[in-house]
Amino acid sequence: MPAHVIVLHRWTDSYADYASYLDHRALRVSYVTTARARPVLPEAAAGVAVVRSTEDRGAVRAAVDGLIAEHGRPERVIALHEVDLDVAAELREELGVPGETRAGLHPFRDKLAMTRRLAARDVPVPAAEAAPDHAAVAGFARRHGWPVILKPVRGTASSHVSRLDGPAELEAYVFPTGVPLMAQSYLPHEILHVDGVVDGGDLRVWRASRYVNTCLDFTRGQALGSAEIDDPMLLKNIEEFTRRAVLAMSSDPWVFHLELFASDNSPDPVLHVLEVGARPGGAEVPFVWREVHGVDLMAATVDVQMGRPLPAYSPWREPGEDEGAYAGWLLVPTPAERPCRVTAATSQTPLADGPYAERLPAPGGYLADLPGYEHSGARFRFRGRSSAEVERAINRTLERLDFRCEPVDPARPARVVVVGTGGRAYREYALQDAAAHSRVMTVDGTSAEWELPYLTDHRVVDTGDVGALTDAVTELLAGDSGPAGVLTWSEVLLERTAEAAERLGLPHMTPEAVGNCRDKLRTRRLLERAGLPSARYAVVHSLEEAHEAAARIGYPVVVKPRALAGSSGVVLARSPDALDEVHRHAEGAAFVGLDALEGLMIEEYLDGPEISVDSVVLAGEVHCVNVARKRIGYPPFFEEVGHLVSPWRQEPWADELIDTVTRVHAALGVTSGVTHAELRLTPSGPRVVELNGRLGGDFIPLLGRLATGVDLTAAALDAALGTVPDLRPTRDRCAAVRFLYPEQDGTVEELDVSAARGVPGVERAVALAEPGQPLLLPPRGVVPRLAAVIATGDDAAACDRALDEAVSRIHVRVNPAEER
Repeated sequence: MPAHVIVLHRWTDSYADYASYLDHRALRVSYVTTARARPVLPEAAAGVAVVRSTEDRGAVRAAVDGLIAEHGRPERVIALHEVDLDVAAELREELGVPGETRAGLHPFRDKLAMTRRLAARDVPVPAAEAAPDHAAVAGFARRHGWPVILKPVRGTASSHVSRLDGPAELEAYVFPTGVPLMAQSYLPHEILHVDGVVDGGDLRVWRASRYVNTCLDFTRGQALGSAEIDDPMLLKNIEEFTRRAVLAMSSDPWVFHLELFASDNSPDPVLHVLEVGARPGGAEVPFVWREVHGVDLMAATVDVQMGRPLPAYSPWREPGEDEGAYAGWLLVPTPAERPCRVTAATSQTPLADGPYAERLPAPGGYLADLPGYEHSGARFRFRGRSSAEVERAINRTLERLDFRCEPVDPARPARVVVVGTGGRAYREYALQDAAAHSRVMTVDGTSAEWELPYLTDHRVVDTGDVGALTDAVTELLAGDSGPAGVLTWSEVLLERTAEAAERLGLPHMTPEAVGNCRDKLRTRRLLERAGLPSARYAVVHSLEEAHEAAARIGYPVVVKPRALAGSSGVVLARSPDALDEVHRHAEGAAFVGLDALEGLMIEEYLDGPEISVDSVVLAGEVHCVNVARKRIGYPPFFEEVGHLVSPWRQEPWADELIDTVTRVHAALGVTSGVTHAELRLTPSGPRVVELNGRLGGDFIPLLGRLATGVDLTAAALDAALGTVPDLRPTRDRCAAVRFLYPEQDGTVEELDVSAARGVPGVERAVALAEPGQPLLLPPRGVVPRLAAVIATGDDAAACDRALDEAVSRIHVRVNPAEER
């Protein structure tokens, strides 16, 4: 069996290319990650466990236990981010996995221990002592003078770092709770950083850079940058000092990030170690090394943690040896308190004079309050023929950068843009519920009509154009500092809405996750890879292949297009002869606005009652809210003729259902939003049919509200705003919908549902067809419904009695179609 490797991962950008570092075919590589970081992981992952934070040791351990149960004890644990190194070391010890232990990591993570080790080996460091309280800091200042730097003994990115200039500032200083601090002498020197790899007891490859401003300045709102040094004499001195410092810490193979104080700007300054990390440098360091120097520090770190030999690196290039051999980077913090909306973001610098790569937030987009340099605001990378050229490009970029934001005011009314409202009969209740919950605006391909009483604004655009859609959402949300979001309940518009939300930094299911749900082949592959209960399947491109696949799987089989909606083209074949008949129907199926994708799915028929589960997903945590029991008609087609929402949490399959649905979301990368899952309750337990990344249709959210009091439409709006919805049920009743169909193909002549509305227990009766409208039964027509009747009751039988009576009162006359 292939070896199992567990990776702790937290980046949302492509800092690490795990697919190239670890052969996902030869190894079972699984990941513990966060909801935001999940989308960048390789599709070939053996398993993915989502936690709120990789710093939550309990959650990470529980996630690891789940991955071990599925894939076996890991042979290695990989962590590349500084904050995850401690947890990884703990896991290695607890699981008996080779690699860095807590004891080995301690002098790199504990800055007091680091200082003591370096000083003991005659490597210059600033004076430092523990600083548990005001008295300790005052004593340190008496011995070493003011100013004093206070910083966490274990910390990153200058979090909680402060400079105290005298007794008055110390007296006013409030020590952070639960954060052990140390005092360090302040050196009024410039700061350098050296990054590289140690192997064979010596430096193998390294680069030295000079900071533009400091990490502490960055926490105070100033830009932070870096430019590589090209002075040969200075580099020689840095090399000698770096060798002493890193070998004093460890002569084992490792990747380091070393920060130094340099007393002046001369070629021979006095150097002190500020600190050193056993990991690649942060900010844009991994990118410029990979893109400018052709060395992947992340890959080297994986090699070290996997116990593999490091490559034979070429020495770094001498000054002038290669045009464009010097690199630099720049981070510009958000110029407003987060969360905020970006009002302007442009560097206005030609590529010839400025960065070779930039990451700017979209104007009109939103920036959440997220930690780490990758979420800092604006990011730039540079290359040049000298240090001076890189520094000039950094300064030009800063001079010309127009980056403005305004804070989001949580006291302002929330606004949500709904993309595509859908048909009035099916979605007016949802728009009405939405308008009662927040200010609602819409974007659609047609002018608003029946929607107008519920809207504050509307835009007509080509919703098939992501750029136009994004611009329309931006325009609607501009000019107001209140919370904002975007959503759609249309399957047709889901992918483009996800892309627009991603461009604008708004909470939403990711485009990758949407694709995983929309493409039934991708869904099956991901569920299979995660070991989840699903159905045996094959993708076929001809009738001959369909017969071969059905014979392997075993009849009966379900034939379906890969990516349509509304059960279009989905049909059951119980025999080879039946497969001949239904294949053409499935192959020719269409749904306006959706691409069926290449090939048909042949799937195992899952025998048992079919249900749907509506869930709310927040930061990867899945909350199952409603279960609707489907009523299926018109075999061999899967026409949904009704739904019943009823109490379900005491059912014998409830716990397994929740576990299955939760794992399905994780496998498909769905970490936010409202979803609609479809499953079969087979004799072997709940089995997944599909997961839809949107609010359910067919009035199911309305049934849920009537039965439980939980408003899924309001929950969808809250999820779009990034806030926690109220999911507490206030009642435990039953609600059902029944759809009325014509007895045969024909044209509607008369339809009157008014008498049905007077039946006790009936909540509403809705006409779904109009006089003069032709209706064709399956397989000739798609959802040929005359009307919908919704009823509530204490149990399913009460709902059925009300529905029977209501349907009997509906007056309908259909003119039969002429036979052909």
